[in-house]
Parts: sequence; structure tokens; C-alpha cells
Amino acid sequence: MRRSKILAMALVSVLTISSLAGCGGNSNNNTNPTTNSTNQTTTATGGNSETTASDNSGTTNVPTVDNGGKPIKDLVLTQSQGSHECETLNWLYTQTGSTSEVLTNLVDGLLSCDVYGNLVPAIATEWGTEDGGLTWTFKLRNDVTWVDVNGNKMADCTAQDFITGLEWVLNAAKNDANNTSMPIELIAGAKDYYSYTKDLSAEEAMALDNTKFLEMVGIEAPDDYTLIYHCTTAKPYFDSVATYNCLYPVSAAMIEQITPQGFKEVSNDQLWYNGCYRLTSFIFNNEKVMERNESYWDKDCTLFDSVTIKMVEGSDVSYQLYQAGEIDSVGLNESQFATIYNDPNHEYHDNLVETYPSKYAYVVHFNYNKRNDDGTDDANWNTAIANESFRQAWYYGLDFTEYMARYNPLNPNKQTLDTFTGRGLSYTSDGTDYTTLVTDLLDHGASDRSDGQGKAARLNAEKFAEAKAKAMEELSAQGVTFPVQADYFILSGSQTALDAAEVLKKVFSNCFGDDFVQLNIRTYVSNMTQEVRNPRLQSFMINGWGADYADPQNYLGQMTYPDDNAFYSQYYENIPDAPANVQETFEEYTKLVREADAITEDLDARYAAFAQAEVYMLNHAMFIPAFNQINFKITRINHFSMMNAPFGIQVNKYKNWETSTVAYTADDYAAFEAAFEAGRPAK
Repeated sequence: MRRSKILAMALVSVLTISSLAGCGGNSNNNTNPTTNSTNQTTTATGGNSETTASDNSGTTNVPTVDNGGKPIKDLVLTQSQGSHECETLNWLYTQTGSTSEVLTNLVDGLLSCDVYGNLVPAIATEWGTEDGGLTWTFKLRNDVTWVDVNGNKMADCTAQDFITGLEWVLNAAKNDANNTSMPIELIAGAKDYYSYTKDLSAEEAMALDNTKFLEMVGIEAPDDYTLIYHCTTAKPYFDSVATYNCLYPVSAAMIEQITPQGFKEVSNDQLWYNGCYRLTSFIFNNEKVMERNESYWDKDCTLFDSVTIKMVEGSDVSYQLYQAGEIDSVGLNESQFATIYNDPNHEYHDNLVETYPSKYAYVVHFNYNKRNDDGTDDANWNTAIANESFRQAWYYGLDFTEYMARYNPLNPNKQTLDTFTGRGLSYTSDGTDYTTLVTDLLDHGASDRSDGQGKAARLNAEKFAEAKAKAMEELSAQGVTFPVQADYFILSGSQTALDAAEVLKKVFSNCFGDDFVQLNIRTYVSNMTQEVRNPRLQSFMINGWGADYADPQNYLGQMTYPDDNAFYSQYYENIPDAPANVQETFEEYTKLVREADAITEDLDARYAAFAQAEVYMLNHAMFIPAFNQINFKITRINHFSMMNAPFGIQVNKYKNWETSTVAYTADDYAAFEAAFEAGRPAK
């Protein structure tokens, strides 16, 4: 069985660590990831593959535990204000995990995943390629409908809705450049159509229907329930993209009803839904309520009657709500964990459970064109970060152990990450994880995470001291003043965010010394993107990426340059305005990525070439791998019953979750994990 994984991008909010989605997004340990399970059979021979799937996507294959409780009917969770609020309800537009966590429950795409990350049917019941991945055909079910916020049936969901959705994504006026990197990379004609719409006036592009689009782009619908994609070259992993929202459907009739501009700014009461739930209430930074969609196509799945998301200031409020019996799961910070763990008589002592690793790979992304508050260039920072010795001092010296301990005090370094690409995304023909290819090429190899105590393998006191001394000498000659000021932003008014940032500030002082880099904790009011990232005020961000599809290109392609559609190089590193030497490094890296991406027939050779490109950036310390999240919770949710896939946006779908009105114990979770691992299919 082929194991596929995709992207969801997650932006680490400083107030708590969490996830972004294949997109970018925020999340924190007040948020509960979700999963689903189903079964499928895949057969593949050489370059040809055909997938058939049994229509049993509502079944769960993880054994249950009877702990005396009953399944939860109305689920209540919390998320953090500011860092975790929906930026939009337009699922074709969003690239953030915090938004996708909600929207994945409102709309279904072609495919989904089971608890092990294997592809399973959603709106498509059968799919495959007969030419090694150049052409992909999806057969759709004929019982999917669009409903309005009140559950009234509005239209059938057909292949035409997927065509309308892709046109919207690739139309520069309708979707800006959001979610374009995947289809432009994968689908014939997509790049040309994006460029065509970009050259039109906004009014002309917004008025386009599907006519010109179908002339230019490699997508067709021979009938209402057949969809065919023509790829740029052979893409053996294209079916994994079908779990990501760049290929999701939207009803043209709905857009006509509310106007294209209305869909761009759509509200919950205007949306049409084809997913598990309808968003019946949305009070910004306060509360979201989802109610079961009675017309949902999957009649055999397990859903909640309602899901309520309470927006709170931080983990302390979430913990209080859990104690009051008002929510069903809570992530613990360091002090909360210590209080419970160190008291054998504490009411929650036996309920401390360690979660399944999140799919998000968190990395320190430098801003190579930082601005001051008045919009002028921050020359001191920009000169420093362009210096390779300065960055290598971070690479060899920045130890996140104490920071990670806020979220996993028992096993902090179990979360250590060595690569940009997340683990479990792609495997070679002998079952080797792609990230192992990367660490095998690094001088220091991979970190030892076996007992959660081994520190990151990149840490090296001697190399740090050498890089620091060299950087200070070189940069002082260029007029840089020390300590270099590094601005780091958190949500204003959040004590949880402040506590975490204070720990990070201590980490910087301990690792770098007070003469080299000084961390400045700064605040934004409500929106990190608008208030910080767009005006380029941050020195760096710790951001988590979860793949959109099951190939390293989805990670590495976000840092190519020049490339309007590369998420990180455009919006985080700001490479178009970076110093020439930084641009040259990114250009050489881009050459390596594109050479690797051209290899399509031999996946082992493809992954080996991508590993060379990734190591090139690591050796130049263009970013710093940090961690993925494995935290402790008190919960009434079986994490192992969720869709544990490292790609797509379906990870947070509230479908087929095993829950109990009685909190699970560590013994319960040990049984869940044992059953989960026993049922894991071979890679």
C-alpha cells in the first residue's frame, strides 16, 4: 500500500506551540488535532497505478477502550485568540493551518486519509493513472450535495465544481497568489493561465468564467462525475494533492448568488457546504459553532451533533474551563504539567497522556529584509543576517530544549527536528524515510530522540564559538553594532504567550551570551500577518509547515527564488528584497530543487537529489530546524482515532473520532498506541 502525505502549513504562535497547515497557519496546545479512518486497497506496477476503494470511509480501524464513559455528542474545544482565529472562510484562499482546521469540516475534496495517512475515498470513489502519473482520472460519487447554513439543499456537487474551484485558485484577481504553487507545479497550463489573469485588469479577471480556463488548463470533465487532470510531467504522487484545498470544489451557483467579490469575503451564512458540518455561528475571536450536516454523503461515519470552538487568551483559561467541565480536552503548559505530575493524589494524575506527533515541522525562518516601525530598513539586522557566520552561530548554538520543555517537560528533545522537511512524508523503495537521506549527508548526522533527552545533533560548542567570533569580527568591520537586536512578536495581553517568550529570551541569553544577540519581545494586537509579517517587522518567526502532498518538493518549493508562488521565500524571508549574496544562495538552491523535481521515473533518485538541495540550505544555515510538537494533554479524545496524515488539510476533520465522557488515562493511551502500531501497514 502506498503511503502518501501532504502539506498543511502551521505558524507557531509564540503564545503556545502548534501547527500550520500545507499551508501556513497557527496553532497551539489548546487545539486538538483530529483524525479519521478508512480502508482502501492500492495496487501499483511499475509506472502505472490504479486505485480502487471500497465505500467504507466511515469505519474506524483502531480498537476502542471502554473506560466507563459514553461517546461525546457535543464536542467543545478551545483555541487561542489572535494566533488561531480564521483569517477567511474561503477554503480556496487560506494557506494557514488555523483556518484549515475549521474549513476542512465544512467541505470535502476528492480524497481523504485514514488514521495511518493512507489515501481513502471522499468525493472520489475510484482514481488512478495509466501512464505513470501524467494523466489522472477520478470517478466521483453522485450523492454529494451543497447545502446552505440552515441545511437546505442548494445543488448537486459535480465535476464542474472542481473546475470552478481550480479556476478560482489560478485566477490572480480572485485568489491573489494563494495556493497556486501546487497546481502551477503540477497541472499542465496552470502557470500560463495564472500569468494570463495576472496581466488582465482586476475587473476583467474577476469577470472570467471557465471558458478560457478550459482552453488553457489541463483539466476536463467528460461527464458530471468524471474528472481528469493532465500533469506537466509524470507526477506519481498527484493523487495525494487531492487532499489539499487547492483542488477543492466550489459551487458556481453560489458564487453567482453572492458575487465573486462576495465569495472572496464570504461569511458563514452565505456559504454552501458539502462537508460534515455547517458553520452556524461565527463570532470573531469569541466562538465558532459547527452543526452536523444531515445531508452529508458519508452516512456510516461517526459525527458529533455539534462542535464548539471557544476562543481564549491562553492555556490557563483553557485549563480552568476543563476543570469546570466546559471543554473536552486541554493541552498543558509546563507549570500545569508539573503540578499534576508531581502530585500522585492529583485528580488528573492518571490522565496525563502524550499526544501523537503533529505533522508540522517547525523551523526558524529569518527575515532578510526587515523594516523598522516607520517603514525604513533595519540596516543593522539586515546586514547581520546576510552574514553566513552569524547564521551558523545560530545553527550550532541555539538549543531549544528549555523552550520545548514548556510543552513536553518529560521528553523535550523527543520533539527535536533536524530537517526542513517533516518526518513520515515520503519513503524510498526500501522504506527509508526521506529525512534520513538528509541527515545521512550532514556531518553531524541525526539527533537521538529515543529517550527524549538527547539534544539536537547540530549543536556544537566549538563550531558555535568559532562562528560567533568570526561573525562579530566581520560584521563589526561593516559597522554592525552588538548585541544585534532581534525582534520577536507575540499576541498582546496573552500571559501564556509572554511566559513562553520569556523562556525563549532566556534561551537566547544562555546560548548566545548577552554580547551577541538580544531578543526583544514585542506585541501585536490581533493579526500577526497584517500587523507584523506584511510590514516585515519581525527578525524571525518560528513557523510550522505541514505538507500539501506526499513529496519533498512541497516543502522545498516554498523557498525557491525567483518564484512569486513560493510561500516562505516571498512572505517570510522576503528574498526579492534581500542582499545579493542571500539571493545568490537561494538561486543556487532553486537550481538544485528544480533538477531534483525533473526526476520523475526513479523516486529513489528523486529523493536523493532533493536531499542534496535541502542539505545545501542547512550547510548555509539559511534557516534553523527546530522541533515538531508532541505535548501532554488531559483529554476525552483518542488521538489515535484521528486522521494522522502529514499532508492535506483533513487532519483536523471532526469525523470518526473515538471519545468518552470520562477522561482517558495513560493506560488507556498505551492500549490505543499498541493497537495503532499493531495495525500499522508496511510502508
